[in-house]
Amino acid sequence: MNIGVVCYPTYGGSGVIATELGKRLASEGHNIHFITYSRPIRLDLFSENIFYHEVRTPDYPLFETRPYESALASTMVDVARYHKIDLFHVHYALPHASVAYLAKQILHTYGINVPIIVTLHGTDITVVGRDSSFEPVVSFAINQSDGVTAVSEFLKEATYQSFNVSRDIEVIPNFVDTQRFHRHQKDHFRKMLTGNGEKILIHTSNFRKVKRVEDVIGIFAKVAEKIPSKLIMVGDGPSRKSAEDLVRELKLKDSVYFLGGQDAVEEIYSVGDLFLLPSESESFGLAALEAMACGVPVIASEAGGLPEVINQGKSGYCCTVGDVDCMAANALYILSTPEIWQTFSQNARMQAEKFAIEQISPLYERYYEKILANAGKKVGTAASSTS
Repeated sequence: MNIGVVCYPTYGGSGVIATELGKRLASEGHNIHFITYSRPIRLDLFSENIFYHEVRTPDYPLFETRPYESALASTMVDVARYHKIDLFHVHYALPHASVAYLAKQILHTYGINVPIIVTLHGTDITVVGRDSSFEPVVSFAINQSDGVTAVSEFLKEATYQSFNVSRDIEVIPNFVDTQRFHRHQKDHFRKMLTGNGEKILIHTSNFRKVKRVEDVIGIFAKVAEKIPSKLIMVGDGPSRKSAEDLVRELKLKDSVYFLGGQDAVEEIYSVGDLFLLPSESESFGLAALEAMACGVPVIASEAGGLPEVINQGKSGYCCTVGDVDCMAANALYILSTPEIWQTFSQNARMQAEKFAIEQISPLYERYYEKILANAGKKVGTAASSTS
């Protein structure tokens, strides 16, 4: 099968999932054509069956901003025509779903029908959904797509509530590479951080307001009062300054490490005892899943799709958003004895294995086949027909 993949190439969850799924499908023999404005961060250009097509936008004095959407649509048309694309899988609704619709209409003028599948990831619905100016475009693009998937039941329902969508949405959850994300032996790293055997709590995010990083500090402060602990903060963003100020105010600067953005987060998770994710909104909770794959129990909020990922009372706990006392109490319980922590750690790994990429990628393959069949195309061919 020849699959065109459109995604954002950055560290965001949608780009990571799109890239890892494409790599997995390529290893299964499919030809994957990534189409975006720069090479996805997790993409190895020398992988077999993987191709990269850069979207180049002209820089004309007439334009205040570069016309990326038009350039993307043109590139999609070009790739579909000359590489016999069977279907496009676009990640993130805005602008990719509407651009894909435009590309499909242009391809019809060449007598080529390429079905479109849109995967909704989160902020494309939960944030964009709050801006009514985008609603007509997003609703139209979703309704006109040949297939639509969402990464959680929560996101599926949020889409129906936020947009005028009348079509079926298939839930295919996010996944984790359990071969990469597992507990590594990093005793030397742990000893660097905890000379006296302190517990290690971890938070990773883009430090936006919705991540409630001040709550992370608050939870840690309550835990550290009872159990000697360290906190590792991974990532960067607009809320980092306020988090650093709070750490100083609480006199915790010797116990909290801000590491900025990191690529090998699995090595950091491997020294962790707890992962904290008290977000105001999470459409899925990919960071929590990756931490669990490394055997790290999770303390989180009940926001969005997190309860679908965390097995309550087994791989971690979910509390009401903003309930720092509840989260701290559950954290202290998990850390109270080595036996309790070990049970939660093992359960976290087992829960993560349910979302292993080898479990989830076949769901996408079957969905591709279903959409191609509905479009009257045979799998593995680039049949030409207008609808």
